[in-house]
Amino acid sequence: PQSLEEVASGANAFGNTLKDAKAPMLVLGMGALARPDGSQVLAKARQLALDLGMVRKINVGENAVEIEVAPTYSGCPATEVIEDSILKSLADRGVAGVSVRRVLSPPWTTDWISEAGREKLRDYGIAPPQKAADKRDLLGRVPVQCPRCASGQTSLVSEFGSTACKAAWKCDDCLEPFEYFKCI
Repeated sequence: PQSLEEVASGANAFGNTLKDAKAPMLVLGMGALARPDGSQVLAKARQLALDLGMVRKINVGENAVEIEVAPTYSGCPATEVIEDSILKSLADRGVAGVSVRRVLSPPWTTDWISEAGREKLRDYGIAPPQKAADKRDLLGRVPVQCPRCASGQTSLVSEFGSTACKAAWKCDDCLEPFEYFKCI
């Protein structure tokens, strides 16, 4: 697969259009739909699909564009919203003939998250995953830094957070609860 940089800054306007758009998946992926119509979600999602390494390839044909998207987890409830937000973002910019194809191989890994994606997760109050997937990380044995105060004094509360991709943690210094994006 192409690297994030190749996809996002590729030699075509489609990669740049996706790169410049905002991402709705963060809010949905974090389990917070503020309005029943989902407009808050759609207003914030698109760029994160790139930052999380979900956009794997952009195929540009003469009259069509196909964007390959790898879901973070099979069965992730945000996958369809992310795909729809990509299509909407391009349609809003007058790009026609776009389709999204879900790709499952190779499976998505947290190693594909860019530094910008990790920073956005922190800014949102979610501890980003460790750089490389590690069995100890899956078992909650790797230190997790608090995204709010940067303390390493944290405790696992539950293996399961608001979505399957996150675990619930708390900071022992600032006492704030937070979620940790699990490493895969």
